[in-house]
Amino acid sequence: MLGKFYAEAGVDQGRLLADLAHHTATAQHVAQKLARHFVADEPPPPLVAKLAKAFMDSDGNLKAVARALVTADEAWTPARTKLKRPSEWIVSMLRLTSAPWNTKTPWDIGRVLAVQATLGESLWRPPAPNGWPDTEAAWIDGIPHRLDIANEFAGHLPSSDPAALLESGLGPIASRNTRDTIARAESRTQALALLVMAPEFLRR
Repeated sequence: MLGKFYAEAGVDQGRLLADLAHHTATAQHVAQKLARHFVADEPPPPLVAKLAKAFMDSDGNLKAVARALVTADEAWTPARTKLKRPSEWIVSMLRLTSAPWNTKTPWDIGRVLAVQATLGESLWRPPAPNGWPDTEAAWIDGIPHRLDIANEFAGHLPSSDPAALLESGLGPIASRNTRDTIARAESRTQALALLVMAPEFLRR
């Protein structure tokens, strides 16, 4: 492996792992996974290259790689292309509305976990050892189910102001189409459901 030979036991096994950790392919793999998770399913190659370089230059220091990620211009493109996984979307709704979920309400912790399971992301039960899929293809078919859940969720928040939540949750990234759609909603409940189903809210 890597043009070298290692003993089957003893300290050479540690040397094998060290050599793998310092290999350029490892840097590229880690960079690709981080960029795909935080930025886009198909991240910009220059961003991946920056992260790989940060990995190699810092001897695999993930703090340095994370700093390179958040300071890279390519990580902050205006287009929001990364679809939120079900758990992210649910938590986003709860945070946006400050909805009580840890008490005996229609949206208590049991309901939150049930909804997450309905959308295919049961807590701590990924389909494989490498965790949940990190691309849109794995979750896009669940969007119609999210609409049903959004309507149910909105119906339990009688005091929420969709217009105020639009500004606090999306603010300048809300498109004119999203603003008009929410403004034309037939009820407060419908407006809130449309807000959490807006393209800008479904993506990050």
